[in-house]
Amino acid sequence: MDLSDQLKQLFPDHEPSKEETTVPKSDIWLQEAPIICKYEKRKGKPITILEGYTGADSDFKTLTKELKTKLSVGGSYKNEQIIIQGDYRDKIMQILINKGFKVKRVGG
Repeated sequence: MDLSDQLKQLFPDHEPSKEETTVPKSDIWLQEAPIICKYEKRKGKPITILEGYTGADSDFKTLTKELKTKLSVGGSYKNEQIIIQGDYRDKIMQILINKGFKVKRVGG
């Protein structure tokens, strides 16, 4: 007996709602244009740069903080770029796609 069967026994008159979950709910602004994800080396250290996001400053900070905590790495936001320490292009792209963004990979 799974959870839905148990709920039907507890609440026999309840009709489950049919919710559409095509786009995940997000507290930050989702844009139509793709975010550009590229890789660079600065002072011999690899970094991942995200460009092209046109949200508000608070959205930039929220997105930067979320990426840094999910990847457990350092990073910053400045000059309308999100800079993440290390080469995490694949993981960052997957996180952004799951949030509903369009992402374009640039460079090797």
